Amino acid sequence: MRAYIDSDILIWHLRGERDALNFLQKTRASQEYELWTGAMQRAEVIFFMRPEEEDMTKLFLSQFKTAPIDQLIVDNAGSLYRQWNPSHGIDINDAFLAATVMHTGGQIFSQNIKHFPMPEVIVKKAW
Repeated sequence: MRAYIDSDILIWHLRGERDALNFLQKTRASQEYELWTGAMQRAEVIFFMRPEEEDMTKLFLSQFKTAPIDQLIVDNAGSLYRQWNPSHGIDINDAFLAATVMHTGGQIFSQNIKHFPMPEVIVKKAW
């Protein structure tokens, strides 16, 4: 099964958070999951890294498959955003990840589970 790792966990790991490292190691070692991230979650990390972090960050991200965004995912993400932003304040990146998971299967791991109120999406707190 695909385990989609939200950007918050990726960022916590890059900042040296031990819980993030432990979670990622445990999930990677599991026979249950393949490690994935969404295109927008990868972009969040890549866009905001410092120049001196580039090599290390790209090496870290190479451990994850990145799900592409296509027309169907964009359209579904737009629907999710319009539905859930007014009541739950989800952002565009959350909508893209939820639409990706709805299209490809799997589940989301995040520390911000409130960002994914959609009943069609399985989301679990990482630690």
